[in-house]
Amino acid sequence: MVPKIGTLYGIGIGPGDPDLVTLKAVKVLGQVDRVFAAASTKNHHSLAMSIARPHIPDTTPVELLHFPMTRDRSETRRAWEANARRIVAELEAGRDAAFLTLGDSLTYSTFGYLMAHVKAAAPHVQVLTVPGITSYQAAASRLNTTLVEGEGSLMVLSGAMGGDRLRALADKPETVVFLKAYRNMEDICAALEESGEYPYCVAVKNCGHPSEEIVVDLEELCRQTPDYWTLVIAKKNGPHEPTSQ
Repeated sequence: MVPKIGTLYGIGIGPGDPDLVTLKAVKVLGQVDRVFAAASTKNHHSLAMSIARPHIPDTTPVELLHFPMTRDRSETRRAWEANARRIVAELEAGRDAAFLTLGDSLTYSTFGYLMAHVKAAAPHVQVLTVPGITSYQAAASRLNTTLVEGEGSLMVLSGAMGGDRLRALADKPETVVFLKAYRNMEDICAALEESGEYPYCVAVKNCGHPSEEIVVDLEELCRQTPDYWTLVIAKKNGPHEPTSQ
């Protein structure tokens, strides 16, 4: 008899509100044998786990996989490989496992990197992904503003390196979203102002969490202490103005 190999599910659990976890994610969480989530080596907390916790059966073991917050690529690679081996061991024991990630499972996600290492370590295992609601979708909903309409274009950027990606574009999109704005808010705001094309700019901090805050004065936001969970939505049209057809 061929031994059973478990399946790994990459589950996007949304930006913060447990009610935004999809029915598909809840169904999978109710069936898997173990749930994994990422945590920093500096603590034993996982925001993704805390969001998904109401949907995880009390009898299901949960486990945090620790990743170092460092720019040392060799140390980072060792952590990815070790955590991938830990998951593969669970799968090869015949148990299904889920890995939780904030937002969507394949959008600026920890799971994307982990999946690559799991597949490299064990090409024979099955990996399935469950999409989740992104922070910028939830933020647009909170603001009651469309992200894109008609023939308009939407660009989603990482703000980890500031606003240079936007500066490099000769033809700017109708809507641009900066995720991971964090420490680079000042340069992101400068890039938006330099373009002269985005009169509507709003930042949302901790979208979907009890500490959620909507900031319409980005200059004021730049003077505040940076918050890790900050995104910016900038539009050429106002919040309720239709895009030209």
